[in-house]
Amino acid sequence: MNCLHASVLAVALTTAAIAPSVAQDLMYSPNPIADVVSELRIGGHIHDVHYAMLPFMVNEWEYDNIGDISFDVLFRTPDLDAFRWIGSPRPEIGATISLNGYESLAHLGLTWQLPVFDTPIYLEGTFGAAIHNGYLTNAPVGYSSFGCRVNFYERFGIGAHVSDNVTATLTYEHTSNAGLCSDNAGLSNVGLRVGWKF
Repeated sequence: MNCLHASVLAVALTTAAIAPSVAQDLMYSPNPIADVVSELRIGGHIHDVHYAMLPFMVNEWEYDNIGDISFDVLFRTPDLDAFRWIGSPRPEIGATISLNGYESLAHLGLTWQLPVFDTPIYLEGTFGAAIHNGYLTNAPVGYSSFGCRVNFYERFGIGAHVSDNVTATLTYEHTSNAGLCSDNAGLSNVGLRVGWKF
């Protein structure tokens, strides 16, 4: 089993482990949505600004393909020791959709949020897996060959609690297979996600 398959399996097992407790909570809750969902986000993004996983080479970014939208659901951290041991991340599921006919992706993962001292600012990181609808090999000009259908997914962000219920997060999301398939084009999108907290 390679690292990518192990990551997908870990996310699937985590989901299976928390599902019974979530279902039980929903049965006895007067507000089941808010008891399970932490935040909903929608965003707008520039598609494929760079190939690299880390967002440091800003001078090499390409800004000419604005036209992605994203939707994300962040769930409440399960009340489980396993989640507390790894820093209480929030499970999430989402999608980034290209409105210009380029690659779209759906992803799931775990999101950690770190407040910056006693301010409304926070840093954020996500790790998981993504599936895309792009080319695996022999991509035509203007498109990329991603090698694997399911790839790693990482996202880095800096954001702010704009109010008690609203967040704004500048994000850099990346998907690639870390060389596990014959082709390994990286896809990185940058944009702004606006969230509504429950």
